[in-house]
Amino acid sequence: MSTETTASVSTHILDTSIGRPAESVAISLSARAGLGGEWAALGGSATDADGRCKDLPALPEGTTHVRLDFETETYFSTKQSEDKQAEAQQDAPRVRDSGAFFPEVTITFAVNPGEHYHVPLLLNPFGYSVYRGS
Repeated sequence: MSTETTASVSTHILDTSIGRPAESVAISLSARAGLGGEWAALGGSATDADGRCKDLPALPEGTTHVRLDFETETYFSTKQSEDKQAEAQQDAPRVRDSGAFFPEVTITFAVNPGEHYHVPLLLNPFGYSVYRGS
């Protein structure tokens, strides 16, 4: 596969509720050719300690649309358990519900051959934002 005939994708996640990367978030990647095309699951990965997902599968030639699915519920469930332990140790009052209002986040975007698309996810328990990064 030539990088001139295919696009490439990368992503990372920042948990804005704590100002740190979101580690161990499962991400799956799908692609299609054309608006009416069938989605093809290409595989997935998970974020590392820096919140980055460095090993997403390559996109096939002819890809026009990409879908990233972020599994956020497991991340927030794990984080909620850790937060409760920290609060118990510090005897601190609970300041917010740590559940996941969005159990998953799906981002779909258009791509052009030969271009790289970095799509960061800014995440917190009650909202998220994405943008095309560099």
